[in-house]
Amino acid sequence: MLSQHHPNNTGRPAHECGVCGIFNHPDSSKLTYFGLYALQHRGQESAGIVTSDGTNVTMHKDMGLVPEVFSEEILQQLKGHISIGHVRYSTTGASNVTNAQPLMVSHKGQMLAVAHNGNLVNSITLRSALEEQGSIFQTTMDSEVVLHLIARASDQDMETALRKTFTSLKGAYSLLMMTKDDLIAVRDPDGFRPLCLGKLKNGGKEGWVVASETCALDLIEAEYIRDIAPGEVLVINKEGMKSIFPWPKQNSHFCIFEQVYFARPDSEIFGINVYQARKRMGQILAEEAKIDADFVMPFPDSGNYAALGYSQASGIPMEMGVIRNHYVGRTFIQPTQSMRDFNVKVKLNPVRSFLKDKRVIIVEDSIIRGTTGKSRVRALREAGAKEVHMVVSCPPTRHACYYGIDFPSTDQLIANKKTIDKIAAYLGLDSLHYLSLEGLVKATGMTSDDFCLACFNGIYPVEPDRTFRKDALG
Repeated sequence: MLSQHHPNNTGRPAHECGVCGIFNHPDSSKLTYFGLYALQHRGQESAGIVTSDGTNVTMHKDMGLVPEVFSEEILQQLKGHISIGHVRYSTTGASNVTNAQPLMVSHKGQMLAVAHNGNLVNSITLRSALEEQGSIFQTTMDSEVVLHLIARASDQDMETALRKTFTSLKGAYSLLMMTKDDLIAVRDPDGFRPLCLGKLKNGGKEGWVVASETCALDLIEAEYIRDIAPGEVLVINKEGMKSIFPWPKQNSHFCIFEQVYFARPDSEIFGINVYQARKRMGQILAEEAKIDADFVMPFPDSGNYAALGYSQASGIPMEMGVIRNHYVGRTFIQPTQSMRDFNVKVKLNPVRSFLKDKRVIIVEDSIIRGTTGKSRVRALREAGAKEVHMVVSCPPTRHACYYGIDFPSTDQLIANKKTIDKIAAYLGLDSLHYLSLEGLVKATGMTSDDFCLACFNGIYPVEPDRTFRKDALG
């Protein structure tokens, strides 16, 4: 999903991508549209949909949010009973429609499209080998490697081609592929990224949906059936469904940051209710970090549910010390130099009379670079807060992610360079407390063996190629 050299210059983790696919429904494009709408939080840079009616294949994609890219007129032109769609995460690099997904090719008269969430950690090695063999790439996306590998195996039957392609890949990928007749869902053997299967209401006919999160199923009134299993290739066509497992069975390594930050709180991810998990993170934080204060507050919407859990467990009331502007759009008018921290102020405004002379506990879901947190704490100080403490519902993020989260390179992660006390001083806090790694895992109800925790402990379940590691970190 990622193209190379994507710097993340925000103070937050950059969003991932979201995928949604429909099989056997006459309004597949419209259902995919609404599925992508529900998954908009996973990517705001571009959106796209490919459809097939068994004969004709149609695609539309562009830069922008889902309702900006698609209109009623465009959706009516996307005819067919099969479709796949994609929303791409926002970034400051390689922002152009060429890299928007789905990607589609025609090879020997056969159409193949792919929509990918994740990151291939041997993509540079594979791409170089394919180029040496004559392949010509149209994008800088690692997802395009999948299309080339499938095309090279196209003289074999589909199952063999799928096995050969995906066993040569390393890394994180929950992806959808589409031919003119088939919808194919694939999840890497570690299961880094979520992917689920649902059943559609379709006038008695059997229709299916595959999506990154269950919130997409809820919006289109589909029944959740199960998760696509780690290491599963699921082929859906008019013959029914067939599951292929090309890899030996192994332990999963779910991305725990889905629970901390990325997934919508109304989704079930890896069999865990995200809302409840985030509340439990706050409850465990209250046990680990006992602070005397007047009230607990989140910065909407990060930390909302952990703040609720912290408040309930500690007995300290939760208040909304800052108000979010829900009508923030894209602006090309630059603020004057005197408007310090404009990007923070345009989204969040402190309730000054309420904050004055108060001892405040901020609940955050993460600290990445620290720049956003520094501005937010300063705003509370300027509003008259007497003490400002911060608790964070995950451990310090000290290591880069190679599996689809656009964390800055390791040297840009504040916890990689500073001790917790020095981070607190940099942010202007009276105290700073992180949730322990044991506490985070406990909040999920699972075990540490079930998760990828590399961004916290530096232990990578799938070792990236040296060329990829060097390129990813600049």
